[in-house]
Amino acid sequence: MLNLERLRTLDALARHGSVSGAAEGLHVTTSAVSQQMAKLEREIGQPLVARNGRGVRLTDAGRLLADHAARIISQVELAQADVEAQRGHAVGELRLAAFPTALRGLLPAALVSLRADHPELRVRTRECEPEESLAAVVRGDLDVAVGIDWHNKRMRVPEELERAHLLDDAADLAVPVGHPLAGRAEVSLDEFGADEWISWQEGQFCHEWLVFTLRGAGVEPRIEHVAEEHHTQLAFVAAGLGVCVAPRLGRGPVPDGVRLLPVRDPVRRHIFAVWRSDAGRRPSVRAVVSALQAAGAAHPGC
Repeated sequence: MLNLERLRTLDALARHGSVSGAAEGLHVTTSAVSQQMAKLEREIGQPLVARNGRGVRLTDAGRLLADHAARIISQVELAQADVEAQRGHAVGELRLAAFPTALRGLLPAALVSLRADHPELRVRTRECEPEESLAAVVRGDLDVAVGIDWHNKRMRVPEELERAHLLDDAADLAVPVGHPLAGRAEVSLDEFGADEWISWQEGQFCHEWLVFTLRGAGVEPRIEHVAEEHHTQLAFVAAGLGVCVAPRLGRGPVPDGVRLLPVRDPVRRHIFAVWRSDAGRRPSVRAVVSALQAAGAAHPGC
């Protein structure tokens, strides 16, 4: 009889295309992936993977079995969802990911609430950028993820996923206290055409949004510094090295030397949760989304 966990390993290897990717998706070591594949090959009696340069590829038998494994795993997950739904309360394990400011600004309150209301539910969390986490939900590596739209640019959500609104998060413009506009009650983005900007990594959704928005305001952005975390961006602003957009969710204390200015045409992020459509019946998914919505509703200043 085929072992389900070994089929999960094969499925992960097929979806990720590498041993290291499969290991990351399954939250195990690369040696554990290799061991499971070796055992599965012994059970099947023929090779399932072959060397391909520095990596591996599936053999014909491996691809055939991987197709069956994906269907078997999908049926098992549907069965688990039905059984959990019949029990009527959230139990077991749920994997949740959020980008840094949501992880800091929403998840602590949500997790405390879930621990009190659903003691049999174990939520495992990880920090993950939205593009990566949404893809991980589609692959089945995560159960729920937190994503973002901006007021003028939406993130593409795969059709396999359902989404629920959590909150609207206002953003301000952060400038050095010595900036000529630092004393203003509010500003417009088109007033910062001569400024250097601090942004997210090129290729990330938020970086693309910033460039798109500034160009829409008639500003060709001069992005001189790149930092993943908002706190790092604000430290650069405090040093007088540029300006940046500063969302309020999870922002925390603002460094000395930074002035936060509301934007005349409001800049907002729309924060949402996603999950696979076939998992929507699971009480654990509904409980986590509800807790995230409650945490969003209670967040001040958004």
